[in-house]
Amino acid sequence: MHVDSLAGDAAYQRIACSGTGGRPYCRAMSEIEYRVAEGAYADAMVELEHLCFPNLGGDDLLTVEGILLQEAVFPEGAFIALDGDRVIGMGSGIFVDYEISQPQHHMADVVGHEGVGNHDPDGDWYYGIDIAVHPDYRGRGIASKLYQLRKQVVIDHNKRGIIAGGVIPGFVNHKHEMTAAEYVEEVAAGRLVDATLTAQIRNGFEVRGVIADYVQDPTSDNWASFIVWFNPWYRDDETDDDNRHPEEE
Repeated sequence: MHVDSLAGDAAYQRIACSGTGGRPYCRAMSEIEYRVAEGAYADAMVELEHLCFPNLGGDDLLTVEGILLQEAVFPEGAFIALDGDRVIGMGSGIFVDYEISQPQHHMADVVGHEGVGNHDPDGDWYYGIDIAVHPDYRGRGIASKLYQLRKQVVIDHNKRGIIAGGVIPGFVNHKHEMTAAEYVEEVAAGRLVDATLTAQIRNGFEVRGVIADYVQDPTSDNWASFIVWFNPWYRDDETDDDNRHPEEE
């Protein structure tokens, strides 16, 4: 995987990539190492997931089995960030077909068994399952680099883009005064800041609505945002009106 192809875009920092043991990895200037996730780190990844998403129900969190299945089915779709041997960040996803004009869904229904059962190599979209960064390492651009690696997978495979349901942790402070849709609209407009959604918008994602009962998260009443990143390098001989980026019209 060559992240360098994004280096010409001012929105990204150059990351040098090489290979070890047949697996690509990337090391940024900060000496945080980014590599394709491996089963050897499964326990640490599950531990990080539980630390970063303490309010989510167990059925919505990664499992060791799911991580091992990802490695077997679609290894290039999942990444980890390492400080030495310590997993301090991760992101995973699969390819799916999805109608983006219909945001309402439950994550488990889209991704399938253990988060990878519905992986379709011919799917048009990369479905982002999770991005997690250890609290001690936040604010250092680690999530942005994980998003960048995801985007490069999409570009390399000529997919339409990335779709995801995003938790909205800040909604708990506003849910008694506005709806989830109103909250997401306020964050998208820049009038409110959400630790997750604001970062996603800064990484080029568009808000396309909200999702009811997306995951088990009582603090947000199970609401999530529906976000999309369109691959500007996507090539398609036949334009699909429903999935076309508005700027292409």
